[in-house]
Amino acid sequence: MRKLKSRGHRETAALTVVEALSRRGLLSEERLAEAYVAERLNKGFGPLRVRQELHRKGLSDALIDPHLNLSVEEWRDRIAAVHNKKYGSAPASDAKERARRARFLEYRGFPADLIRRFLAND
Repeated sequence: MRKLKSRGHRETAALTVVEALSRRGLLSEERLAEAYVAERLNKGFGPLRVRQELHRKGLSDALIDPHLNLSVEEWRDRIAAVHNKKYGSAPASDAKERARRARFLEYRGFPADLIRRFLAND
């Protein structure tokens, strides 16, 4: 609805189209959440950023949560992959470098506690 209205379509016409697509199973917020989360996680983004992006699209936490519900080990593997792709597997040489890496991971959307634990073990 939001996209159609922003492109100048009347609300009644947009509502009719959206309802028809939903009835036919061609429009699903659940599928959007599932596909979007999978795509963004595969590109190396963390749960905070993905959640924020989906909120901007108008999705609720109830639709988002099941797709971001990974174990601590899975999140650690993901943050390690993102970190190692950019910086390699070598640990940070000093506090300044560790802070730079932490800022990068934070920008990618990983929670501060996960970043802190990952870099402490690095």
